[in-house]
Amino acid sequence: MDILSDLEARGLIQDTTDREALAGRLAEGPVTLYCGFDPTADSLHVGNLIGLLTLRRFQLAGHLPISLAGGATGMVGDPSGRDAERNLLDDEGLARNLEGILPQLRKFLEFEGESAAKLLDNRAWTVGIGILDFLRDIGKHVTVNQMIAKDSVKSRMSEGDGISYTEFSYMMLQGYDYLWLADNENCQLQVGGSDQWGNIVLGVDLIRRKLGQSAHALTWPLLTKPDGSKYGKTAGGETIWLSPEKMSPYRFYQAWISVDDSEVRKLLLQLTFLSLADIEALVSEHEANPQLRLGQRTLANELTGIVHGQTAAASAAEASAVLFDPDMDVAAVSEAALEFISGEVPSTSLQELGNGVIDLLVESGLCQSRKDAKRAINEGGIYLNGQRVGEADFVPSSSELLHDKYVLLRRGKKLWHLLIVD
Repeated sequence: MDILSDLEARGLIQDTTDREALAGRLAEGPVTLYCGFDPTADSLHVGNLIGLLTLRRFQLAGHLPISLAGGATGMVGDPSGRDAERNLLDDEGLARNLEGILPQLRKFLEFEGESAAKLLDNRAWTVGIGILDFLRDIGKHVTVNQMIAKDSVKSRMSEGDGISYTEFSYMMLQGYDYLWLADNENCQLQVGGSDQWGNIVLGVDLIRRKLGQSAHALTWPLLTKPDGSKYGKTAGGETIWLSPEKMSPYRFYQAWISVDDSEVRKLLLQLTFLSLADIEALVSEHEANPQLRLGQRTLANELTGIVHGQTAAASAAEASAVLFDPDMDVAAVSEAALEFISGEVPSTSLQELGNGVIDLLVESGLCQSRKDAKRAINEGGIYLNGQRVGEADFVPSSSELLHDKYVLLRRGKKLWHLLIVD
């Protein structure tokens, strides 16, 4: 299946300029394309995923992707999809954010080989250009009518405090990026989310006017939940970051375990590299037994593997099973999974076990008093490494240590505490 047909089957085409012309050009041979990512934070987030994965899909199809870090445009801020002005970044903040996202941009593409990708920063061609030169050479080719026709600009002009000239000029800077890449990197296609359509088309028009060349645009629908909100946060309001420092691989994994059944097929199509046939078979199996959450678990495993690597995905899945599957054999859990758990549940460091289970329960905070601990044990609600504790005078020994280091206590179904013996 050709790349456009595959994208369409996955629901990843919202708009294109001249579809037949684009299909014809892609069929002729490798095309250089780009997608931009502004460093508005020190990590990319789930909203950037489709862009990153789309570049990778094109690369796998033999095309030449450019991942563009918006070191210049990030200082201005894109008004698309926003109802208020962004806070402008200073040089220090911009450098810090770029330091965070550049390694993430590198993770998704291959930078060697026949279809080698490039990672560029638009500061390289923007910072040195003077305002008068920019207005003379670029501004005269862009009409105000074209700029104010953009939905995000119209809405900001009619509501609230309006839009500053700084943000208003953003689309012209993005158009200049496309022009520069077309002229210097033979870039013929820009891809982005549907909210970028006006910006991208402005670049297409600028290339036609300045270079007398044709260029192409392709956008995908924004990734939204059934209620129309973006897939930017978990149900608890936590932003789904791609950085393991800002969101652990375990919590990233959990963010996808909880998606609605009705979203499983769409998310598997748009956010994984599983084949269309495999996805249809998986969805059928999922729909036959939705309580097993096969679709969500596959989605979580695939996405965590893409973003954090297969080792982290396996550990996240194992840690999830420990904390949520009552039939999980805790004694067999890997050390990596326990390390994940140590960052997700309360933990206490000990020099040695020494004390009986009653004291450990009180010291850990799982029980408020020795009396409370005895009652919980007698009621059958205390577990150590997945095994119910039957005697109040039980004293754990070194043989209970998992990987010579960990003891996992549980009260009831959801209260956990990890003891770490140093």
